[in-house]
Amino acid sequence: MNAVSGGPASNFLSAKSGLQTRIATAVPLGLGFLAALYWAPPLLWIGLIGLVSILAASEWAAMAGLGKKAGLFYGLLIVSASTTLTLVAPSLAAPFYPALLFWLLAPALLARAVAIRPAPLHLALGAIVLIPTHLGMVALRDLNPELVLIVVGVVVVADTAAYFSGRRFGKHKLAPSISPGKTWEGAIGAWLAITLYALLLFHFAGGGVKLPCLAQTLSLFWALFGLSVLGDLFESTLKRQAGIKDSGNLLPGHGGILDRIDSLTAVLPAATIFWVFYQ
Repeated sequence: MNAVSGGPASNFLSAKSGLQTRIATAVPLGLGFLAALYWAPPLLWIGLIGLVSILAASEWAAMAGLGKKAGLFYGLLIVSASTTLTLVAPSLAAPFYPALLFWLLAPALLARAVAIRPAPLHLALGAIVLIPTHLGMVALRDLNPELVLIVVGVVVVADTAAYFSGRRFGKHKLAPSISPGKTWEGAIGAWLAITLYALLLFHFAGGGVKLPCLAQTLSLFWALFGLSVLGDLFESTLKRQAGIKDSGNLLPGHGGILDRIDSLTAVLPAATIFWVFYQ
């Protein structure tokens, strides 16, 4: 009866099936990511990140209303610009500043429910957001692959903790007009997990990535956590404006590429500026 009417038993089975699908997708992706991070030659790494960027940019273009061919062309333009900057001026910090400025302004845009329209504005913002994401993955890996793992870990730890704590304790909506599934309880659980993550890294990370001061470590990781939430909420805003649930369907249980890297697009500019340019 419950299964037919969509009651508690049906919801539990649906949630369990969804979690199994997410795990079945995440495990091979995670193993492939780790293999590429530690063993791929630099040019292959740039190429793999470029492929991910093309797919993400195509999804971004689709949310602006572009068709598949135009979206692919837009993705190629984004990656061509990123690759050129990577090969010609790998130490250039300038592309990261507009992205960081945008993410610092994002809370005001979200609070005012500002529509990212017309399409040219949406596409220009995509360049501001996606090019530094590509550059950051390359620059951090060049400095130390452990840094990429640490930054990606911020997103994974926060997402995982928010998912489980939100499902277990979630009652108060974080941003109901943007993403009704997110709760304050999920966010608090994620913040606690990130705090524990930062403490473990401070005490056990190697000298190449360890920060000298606990206060600095906590401040940095709390800031990155806040940015990860902004990245997630902003992509949710774009999807709501486009009238879609997921940015794509390439990743079963997860949606599209942007659905997986939305938080990274906000975290990477700040992390790259800190570790590559100003630490």
